[in-house]
This record gives sequence, C-alpha cells and structure tokens, in this order.
Amino acid sequence: MNPDPNMIRLRLITLFTFFSLAAFAQDDLMKMLEEETEKDKKPDYATATFKTTRLINGHSVENVAEGVLDFRISHRFGYVNGGAYELFGLDEASMRLGLDYGLTNRWMIGIGRSTYQKQYDGFTKYKLLRQSSGTRVMPVTLSAIASMMYKSLKDENPDRENYVTSKLFYSGQLLIGRKFNESLSLQLMPTIIHYNLVQGVNDPNDVFAIGAGGRMKLSKRVSLNLEYYYQLPDYKLPGTTNSLAIGVDIETGGHVFQLYCTNSTGMTERTYISETTGNFFEGDIRLGFTISRVFTVKKPKH
Repeated sequence: MNPDPNMIRLRLITLFTFFSLAAFAQDDLMKMLEEETEKDKKPDYATATFKTTRLINGHSVENVAEGVLDFRISHRFGYVNGGAYELFGLDEASMRLGLDYGLTNRWMIGIGRSTYQKQYDGFTKYKLLRQSSGTRVMPVTLSAIASMMYKSLKDENPDRENYVTSKLFYSGQLLIGRKFNESLSLQLMPTIIHYNLVQGVNDPNDVFAIGAGGRMKLSKRVSLNLEYYYQLPDYKLPGTTNSLAIGVDIETGGHVFQLYCTNSTGMTERTYISETTGNFFEGDIRLGFTISRVFTVKKPKH
C-alpha cells in the first residue's frame, strides 16, 4: 500500500514545527538562565543601616537618594536642671535649618544656619564603600565627610584688625558603619576639628575625637539611638566635656521625627564635638527634636 502523500507532508510539517518550538524554548530557557546568573553575580548591598542621614547630632552612613532634597528643622532647648523658673529648659531654645541634597546615590551636599553663635555651615559627604554580601563581600559601609563652619557673631574687639578667616572652622570625618541584622547597627566616627584661631596661646588648633554610636530597632517605625564622642586628652580645648546623646527615631510616612536628649548646645561638628561644656550625668541635659521632610526634586536618569 502506497503511503498517502498528504499524510507524509502533515507528518513532516508536524516534526518541523516540533523541533522549531523546541529550539525556541531552549533559547528562551538559556536566556533565562543567563539572566539569573547575571543576577547572582551582583552583590547584595545592605540597606537602611540607619533611618536617616543623622544618627543624632552627627551624620550616619546613610545618604539621601539622587535628586532628593531633605529639609531639616532641628530644635534644642535649655538645660533641664534650670528648674521650674526656666520651665526645665523650655524658656531657652536654639535651632538649625538645613537643606541636604543628593547629587548621586553616593554623594550628597548640604548647607545650614544655626541660631547658636549665628553659625553657617556646609558639608559634602561621599560613600566610599558599601556593605555587601554575595559575590562581593564588604563587611562595612565607609563614608567620608568634609565640612566648613563660619561663626558670624560680631567681633568681640572691633577696634583691632579682625579677619574673616579667624571665624572659619573645618572638620573631617570617616564614618564606619555596619548593619549586623535588622535590629542592630553600629558606627565609628574618627574626627578632626580645625580652628584657624583659638582663644588661648596653649589651646590646640586641631581637636581629635573618636565617636561611636548605634541604632536598636524597636519596631517597624521606631528605633533607639545612642551617640558618644570622646576627645583625645592631648587635643582637647580646656573646660570642655565629651558629647553624649540618646534619642528615638519615629518614621511617619514622608518624614522622620527624632526626639533626643544631649549635653551639647550646638548642632555642628565644631560646637557639639569640641565645645560641649555640660555634664550629662549632673543634669546638664537639653531636650531636642528634629523633623526631616524629603522632596523629590529631580528623577534619576537610571
């Protein structure tokens, strides 16, 4: 019996279609495997080491994202041991207004104005290393900060020759942070503060300090923060104490609300690291808060 030509054609078409589909399926499968392999090659970066760009007084390793503007209002009251006459510090207050902006996801800049000593400040912060696991293991996040401060108070002795540079101060910091788990993050902050002009002949122009701080997550939106700066005794201005601060971060939608207590009056590196005079454990404690509100100014290109 001769085979039906139409049946032969149908079988050939079926076999051709089957092998074609199998080839396409194999190509799609290989493409998917390649994409998964590429994903596996990318390091897994740590995120949300801290809730905001500030630990309490000082910076954290966090940055604002590219194109994001962070408007910060910091308010600090007087010493609580002022008693009822001073309404436990509420009669006295100082504040700082600040604007921070993300040039990239790793580089941010900022400016601010403090009522304390009528001080202006500006800074730049760059994230040099990012904590990661997977194909690239990096145990810590490392950021570098350079800042400049200008005290615009009127000259104490206007009759003598005064220079603008005498009111300028500089600081440099390295921030070394690590997120150990979802609840605990720690950070070290080696710091140098430079004074163009000091009060006493024997006062150091450079103050060296080591800061340490951390965050303990209490809930999804609340964390407990601690921050301490130790000044090296041989590089310390006379009559000053070390800065200590304890605070709570509360995340509420588009902004983070920080409540804290500290023995520091100022809110820039020079004033809280090298010019704190209050003793925290003797009641020289100032209550304060910071409100942070972020705005997307420019959408990133990628």
